[in-house]
Amino acid sequence: MMRPADIWNTRNRVAVVSVSAALILLLALVDWLTKPYFSIGFLYLFPIMLAAGFLPRWVIVLLSIACAVLSEVFSSLDPAGQSIRLIFEALAIAGCGMFVGELVRNRRLTSEANERLRILVETSPAAILTIDEKGFIEVANRAAVDLIAPRDGLLAGHPIAAFLPELHFALRREDGPQFRASMQCPGHRDNGEHFMADVWFSTYKEGANPKLAAIIAEISHAEVSDDNSPPGSNLLPGADYNHIALNGREIEVLRCVVQGLSNKEIAAQMDISESAVKNTLQQLFATTGVRTRSQLVRVALEDYRNLL
Repeated sequence: MMRPADIWNTRNRVAVVSVSAALILLLALVDWLTKPYFSIGFLYLFPIMLAAGFLPRWVIVLLSIACAVLSEVFSSLDPAGQSIRLIFEALAIAGCGMFVGELVRNRRLTSEANERLRILVETSPAAILTIDEKGFIEVANRAAVDLIAPRDGLLAGHPIAAFLPELHFALRREDGPQFRASMQCPGHRDNGEHFMADVWFSTYKEGANPKLAAIIAEISHAEVSDDNSPPGSNLLPGADYNHIALNGREIEVLRCVVQGLSNKEIAAQMDISESAVKNTLQQLFATTGVRTRSQLVRVALEDYRNLL
């Protein structure tokens, strides 16, 4: 189904301009035939606006003046104020035409820019993705799919916390200045493999919704600096994670944490109090021997993937 904006597609140029010219001639004829009764000169607005998306500005001005003249010639109004009416009619028709023309040109430029950006992202050898306000992957290029290797072949709709937990926590949900930064962090492929990644990301807002865009590159072990510890090295010692049993509530809370939900959202989803969620999280921290939510996500993906 064709949208109204598709009328000004460049392939419709000849057809739309021809229809506009025919409408101007038809309106002039009808206006001449109905001269003793009433004027329909205001209808010249529509063919001018229709053709404005394809015509240069100076042509729109000339056509507007011609339409204003036709309207006055076939008008039965008092000739005393003809010159004033002619000026205002020309300005009104030209103004509407110029306004529509600028809208169409801006939309065309935006579409072309978006298309160039899409091609650039899709053909980029670096993994590029965007994350929505809930921490779910919104858009991902082919390189990102190849890097993370999701089982279903699609990244859109998956929580970023399942693959790059640190990137999830970089999303700024609170009001404040947005920022750009880079980091090295561990990542997880959907098949359970681990890798180290260089990440360049930028937070931004789309309307009122905070979002994040990131470029991700896998780095070899030789490139990892001494300051970047391997996954799990910053966990508390003495915990054998593979043999720690979790109860049903802990598993459900852990699943929600991996999905990137806040305490309030977890409480609403599980129909429990927020304090109960906090207590369960404290139990999980103590049980798994971690200190932060990000570390908890990492342990969950490394040792409790089957449960989740």
